[in-house]
Amino acid sequence: MGPVRPGAVDGVIATRGLTKRYRGGQLAVDGLDLTVPAGSVFGFLGPNGSGKTTTIRMLMGLVEPTSGTARVLGLPMPRAARTVLPQVGALIEGPALYGHLSGRDNLLRLDAADPTADPRTRRARVAAALERVGLAAAAGKRAKAYSLGMKQRLGLAAALLRPRRLLVLDEPTNGLDPQGMREIRTLIRELAADGTTVFLSSHLLDEIEQLCTHLAVMARGRLLAQGATADLAAGARDRLVVTTPDPVEAARVLKEQGAADVTADGDRVTGEPPARDLAEVNAALVAAGVRVRGFTLRRASLEDSFVALTGEGFDVAR
Repeated sequence: MGPVRPGAVDGVIATRGLTKRYRGGQLAVDGLDLTVPAGSVFGFLGPNGSGKTTTIRMLMGLVEPTSGTARVLGLPMPRAARTVLPQVGALIEGPALYGHLSGRDNLLRLDAADPTADPRTRRARVAAALERVGLAAAAGKRAKAYSLGMKQRLGLAAALLRPRRLLVLDEPTNGLDPQGMREIRTLIRELAADGTTVFLSSHLLDEIEQLCTHLAVMARGRLLAQGATADLAAGARDRLVVTTPDPVEAARVLKEQGAADVTADGDRVTGEPPARDLAEVNAALVAAGVRVRGFTLRRASLEDSFVALTGEGFDVAR
């Protein structure tokens, strides 16, 4: 099955025609139809300036849409914010912390500001949240002394103070070292296994491929595709890569052999492989006098799909 285009079935998050135009005419989000299935780990991807953060802010009721609708947990936003937001944990554009307070005291203050939180279990819940994100040992340290990664962990702990039906995370592994990234990924998988839907933005393709069951791709304010991660990756085509000092002749032979979209860049010639035994293609190159120094089939990746959709690259760093 190919990439799923925006559909009409409501999910934990569902937007229809969601649009945000700022004063001055800037169109940040243009007619967004997004559906996030319940129980999914949903990746929200796009180059910088694609409209991701504006979308998240509209979903959380922080920004009023110009037109269109957004429903979260089946209720309209921002009108139902008082009902919806207690069921949502959010980490958007980094956590807002009191630098002079310890990590523990930051969470205690945040929890005390929640009128639905039980004060009798406050300290126990804060301790459990700190433990879950690996900050128990640093709980007494002032937040201004925290590294960026520790601040991200504390923000995630704040989102986990109470059971949530939905977690909205903006770059949740930002600032973490590789071990910390693995721990947060494990935590997100555990939360999803417990039934929490996780909606996260990230620019790390490796992270999305490891974590997300579904994803959406945005560029220039518009939704380009959404669906299961595996389906979107499968939408890209494999590429035959030939390394040779005879690129012009190699390109000619590949076309004769049925390869499509053949391009040459220096000593590398690539094309969509023909529907025939590749050993025969290699033999044809050699028979034509092409000096073949490399002959490989590069499997399509999620990055290939994104570049094809957006015309821009993504960070694939781990």
